[in-house]
Amino acid sequence: MSDPVDGGFVDSMARPGGNVTGFTSFEYSIGGKWLELLKEATPSLRRVLVVLNQENYTSRALLHTITALAPSIGVQLSTGRVRSSAEIKATIETFGQLSNGAVIILPDPLMTADRERIAALAISHRLPTIHPFRFFAAGGCLMSYGTDNLDLYRRAAFYVDRILKGADAAEMPVQNPTKYSLAINLKTAKALGIEVPPTLLARADEVIQ
Repeated sequence: MSDPVDGGFVDSMARPGGNVTGFTSFEYSIGGKWLELLKEATPSLRRVLVVLNQENYTSRALLHTITALAPSIGVQLSTGRVRSSAEIKATIETFGQLSNGAVIILPDPLMTADRERIAALAISHRLPTIHPFRFFAAGGCLMSYGTDNLDLYRRAAFYVDRILKGADAAEMPVQNPTKYSLAINLKTAKALGIEVPPTLLARADEVIQ
């Protein structure tokens, strides 16, 4: 999870205090990075739609970070609060009626279940999209940027080993991610008419053809 303190699972990151510890899925500051990546991929970008499930506390916190940074990036922010697949479709279609836009899809099971249709809608309206998880880029979104989950699993295995040897979870700090991964879907870029800058491609951990 992204915030075990806000979620009520631990007392603090440094001293969890109970029988739960581990690793967070990302830090809220990553929201600003999504804006920067979209702007770098499409310098003419002027508008960004953030699609989120308002009931998801992680999405609400990410929206706050994104909103704070948007003026410095030079984009106008719109918010699409959705609770169903039909609302996702209507929100993207309405936003896509004007040009120079892009979409940030915030993490939520609702978005994950609808990811292929989200990607298809975005392409039909020529909207670059970004999401934290690689399977969105693989499913047709332009980019993903988020935690390297394999790295988290390796680090979690080390914690398991310590606990099995007698360590107290209450004293083992909850740790944030240290490795992030960028994936870019060039097939989607071509469909959108976007030429991804070579400097951005060079930083990608994966380029999907």
